[in-house]
Amino acid sequence: MFNTIPPITRNIIILNIVVFIAALVMPQLNDYLSAYFPLLPQFKSWQIITHMFMHGSFMHILFNMLTLFSFGPILEQSLGDKKYLILYFLSGLGAFALYTLWNFLQYQSAFSELNDLGFNIQGYIADPESFANTKVSLQVQELVSQKINPVLFGRMVGASGAIFGVIAAFATLYPDSKIGIMFIPIPVKVKYVLPVIIIGSIVLEVTGNTGGIAHLAHVGGAIVGFILAKIWKKHLYRFN
Repeated sequence: MFNTIPPITRNIIILNIVVFIAALVMPQLNDYLSAYFPLLPQFKSWQIITHMFMHGSFMHILFNMLTLFSFGPILEQSLGDKKYLILYFLSGLGAFALYTLWNFLQYQSAFSELNDLGFNIQGYIADPESFANTKVSLQVQELVSQKINPVLFGRMVGASGAIFGVIAAFATLYPDSKIGIMFIPIPVKVKYVLPVIIIGSIVLEVTGNTGGIAHLAHVGGAIVGFILAKIWKKHLYRFN
């Protein structure tokens, strides 16, 4: 089956699978290759790339790779190797940038509020465990749990941002293509599906119903994919 997949898509899938297996064998790779918040000491520059090849579970990587397998080959053949690679990795970087910006704004807002409430936020950041038994107000608890802890202890993993860029580019270049969706009995044009997913992702992130998913990373990747596809669409066959 792999021989029928265009080389760039095939190699990206293989690399994701290899890294996933390697992380299972050597769990310490999660500390080095996942993306931390850039203001934390655990953050390393290479993580803005390596996080795209890390996945938190078998279902996570399975869904991402099946999605890439569905949309990637057509784009790779349409755009050519170079533009396809640019699309994939810039979308992943866009995902990291938007999600990090959102985290930074949330973190700064909570930091300011906690200082106003008299909570020693610097001490908590330096040694969270020492504050485990500290009596604080419900407001402080909510700010720490909802806006500080996800930044301090969360890690960004997955190819979803890059793949959302691929999906957005596909929807931009082939808007009338129909795709099957679970629980919907008839195929739906992709130009209708993508906006619903993007709006849903924004709502889930803003309302805090994330379920551990970096929804704004999906949005960031989709924005980059859409922009690149719009730029390339008029010249799609001229430069291939």
